[in-house]
Amino acid sequence: MADATRLILLVEDDPDHELLTIRALKKSNIANEVSVARDGAEALELLFGPTPIKPQVILLDLKLPKVEGLEVLRRIRETPETKMLPVVVLTSSDEERDVVRSYQLGVNSYIRKPVNFNDFAEATRQLGMYWLVLNECPPS
Repeated sequence: MADATRLILLVEDDPDHELLTIRALKKSNIANEVSVARDGAEALELLFGPTPIKPQVILLDLKLPKVEGLEVLRRIRETPETKMLPVVVLTSSDEERDVVRSYQLGVNSYIRKPVNFNDFAEATRQLGMYWLVLNECPPS
């Protein structure tokens, strides 16, 4: 598994949300490299393909084409090499069943995307500070 301890894997199919997330990270002075998967199948390929990546944190949308986010999360948690990777659901879904199922599958955090950019930028800054600066990941 390729060592990319400072890498953020952003799994997001909406180009506008992708751009907003990356812009909010940069605005918060989070300079980590961001790898983007635009659907669930691409995320699984990045994590389990011939040269798998091991990001410091995965920001996972739920409503994805090809393979939905909850299935991506299930695969991450059932695989020994990835089961301890921090996964943060970052989604616009406000359905209680998505929150419950995400935690049942072992998500580390569930964050609803704020609609207002300034609120979104602040949420992303706090997310980045916690998962990329304060949080200590288990050894690989």
